[in-house]
Amino acid sequence: MRLALSPRWMMWHLLTLGAMATCGWLAVWQWQRAGSALGSALNVGYGVQWPVFAVFFGVMWWRLLRMEAQSAVEEPAPAEPAPVPVEAPPADSPFTARPRVAVPELDDAENPRLVAYNQMLRQLAERDPR
Repeated sequence: MRLALSPRWMMWHLLTLGAMATCGWLAVWQWQRAGSALGSALNVGYGVQWPVFAVFFGVMWWRLLRMEAQSAVEEPAPAEPAPVPVEAPPADSPFTARPRVAVPELDDAENPRLVAYNQMLRQLAERDPR
């Protein structure tokens, strides 16, 4: 009961009631329009459709409220998590240094653009402090 009276759910109650009332008003308007000289079968269809939307809003409101109440009962209040000590990784850990990848030496018989690109990569790898 406390969940249903929470400020968040009060807003959901008002929103749902407003949506259902609007759907009801639109259904009445479509039925009146269907009975007028300019009315058609399309207005009758809409007159039937709007109450279905109103029922949909009500059912979804009920299901969401029930799901949240059920999850509140199943899950106890969360406790403060215990602080986790942070330790530095050991010196031989793979997280302390990245392994270097060996770059093979290339001869000049290959594509000159490829040689220039590989030289640039080699220079960048030598400048990288990690």
